[in-house]
Amino acid sequence: MKEVTIVCDGSSLGNGQKNSRAGACALLGYKGYWRAFAKYLGVATNQQSEIAAAEIGLAQLSEPCKVRVLSDSRYVVQTMLGNFRKKSNKDWWAKLDKVAAKHDITWEWVKGHAGHDVQEVADDIARRTAELGRVDEDFMDEAVLSIGVSEI
Repeated sequence: MKEVTIVCDGSSLGNGQKNSRAGACALLGYKGYWRAFAKYLGVATNQQSEIAAAEIGLAQLSEPCKVRVLSDSRYVVQTMLGNFRKKSNKDWWAKLDKVAAKHDITWEWVKGHAGHDVQEVADDIARRTAELGRVDEDFMDEAVLSIGVSEI
């Protein structure tokens, strides 16, 4: 099995309000090289955008992999570890469960805004996507280049 690292983050500007703008990003690392994937979610909460970020990353994998998923969302990590129940956001969880099923996944929490280079890039891309209401491919490419070749 290929060993892949996914660092993901979501952003919801105006979280919980009817006019919120949410974006999600996943950075996939394989053999030290990184690639970014993002999606504009429209009206979504921060929790939903964090779930979507993990789903976006795992959905990119075309074959079963050994995956290390890093998220700054305790909600996502603890829920996927079975420590929290999926009481709300059931449609969002169903999408994540579906793409996660074929992989051997280790879920890890990483502190946000704490100098973790790859997580900071994921945060920047998710926030920029929410702000613009679209994915900025040029911004993503530049952000990934700032990481360089890096193992986590």
